[in-house]
Amino acid sequence: MLRQRLVSGAALGLCCAITGCQLSVPNSTGGGLKLGTLLPITGDLAQYGTPMQETANLLIKTVNACDGVLGKPVTLISADTQTDPAQGTQAMTKLVEADQVVGVVGAASSASSSAALPIAVRGQVVQISPASTSPVFTERAEKGEFKGFWARTAPPDTFQSQALAQLAQQKGYKSVAILAINNDYGNGLVSAFIPAFKALGGTVVNEARPTFYDPNTSTFDTEVNQVFKGEPDAVLLVSYPETGSLILKSAEELGFLNGETALIATDGMKEANLADLVGKNSQGQYIVAGMLGTAPSAGGPALEAFQQRYQDAFKREPSVFDPNTWDAAALLVLAAEAAKEPTGSGIREHLQSVANAPGEEVTDVCEALKLLRAGKTINYQGASGTVDLNPQGDVTGSYDIWTIDEQGKLTVSDTIAITGSEPAKTTE
Repeated sequence: MLRQRLVSGAALGLCCAITGCQLSVPNSTGGGLKLGTLLPITGDLAQYGTPMQETANLLIKTVNACDGVLGKPVTLISADTQTDPAQGTQAMTKLVEADQVVGVVGAASSASSSAALPIAVRGQVVQISPASTSPVFTERAEKGEFKGFWARTAPPDTFQSQALAQLAQQKGYKSVAILAINNDYGNGLVSAFIPAFKALGGTVVNEARPTFYDPNTSTFDTEVNQVFKGEPDAVLLVSYPETGSLILKSAEELGFLNGETALIATDGMKEANLADLVGKNSQGQYIVAGMLGTAPSAGGPALEAFQQRYQDAFKREPSVFDPNTWDAAALLVLAAEAAKEPTGSGIREHLQSVANAPGEEVTDVCEALKLLRAGKTINYQGASGTVDLNPQGDVTGSYDIWTIDEQGKLTVSDTIAITGSEPAKTTE
């Protein structure tokens, strides 16, 4: 994992030059809306963090082009978690205490969000994550720990675990071994997957002791041997691209990827360049060809317009959590406009009202701001989904089934809709 000091001052300017960040100049009167991003520009999740940052920049640029919030430009201040909870804590402290933001888009990893949340809550800053999916946040929200200063635009892994279990059952996998990153994301997903797969008649062969790996390690032969040695029907890999690609290379080198055991992965591994990261075998074939995985679907009413806007700006397709990032930033600016004040407490009080019914359904953020300025109520319909928030700050959703073809291209082959406690039938 790359380790750099917390990006600030001149270093932040360098980071923005690399990522295409376009920061607004802070309002000299101090009266404008000031937001932050807490994203992994470096580290294990950098493949996602950089485009997520660009997406947040694009949303703020779009909003400022249509008169900003409360008649003033929105300021966006960016901070790098480095995919490290300790660094994420420092970054959130800077955003809240030094920069005095009132809302934050982030973090990406559940571990970084969990570490940063107490600082956000204490500072009355609304934190909306586009990608932190651990079920632990639902439990903590139910206990009142977040006091309404938390939400997320990606559904919790209690839902993804059901999609994974459904996928394994459909493929006829009766036994699955688990290899997962040892952090909030990995632990939460594993604890949810085991009962979901067992409920469908499956067996988790290492249920008593799932194999977890240290995110700071770089060699994985021991862990790979543990999960593949019993020749389960499939191995579930809960990981991120940097360490996950090393794990898969190790599995190939140890002779385990011979077709006897299938590979299933989660949203953390849905990276367009995954096949190239892992590489090819001695026969010149992509090692991960045929691999399957799940990831939250981006299928909201505003998706097509967002994709076109993103392609126009960056000349490429959005990444997996970019629609969720767009919606997280949109909810913050819309709630601030509805509150008629650029404060964290104001955003908290109006977050549910702009995200949920009743209200006029609207997909364009500028049109939504216009309606709010006219005194109307809105129900924002996002790019990642309808972004209806429950009292715990969670959204429901559906999951893409993705795979890697023989040419190394990542494609989506199917969808599993999650409507509640049970997954629905897949649709082509």
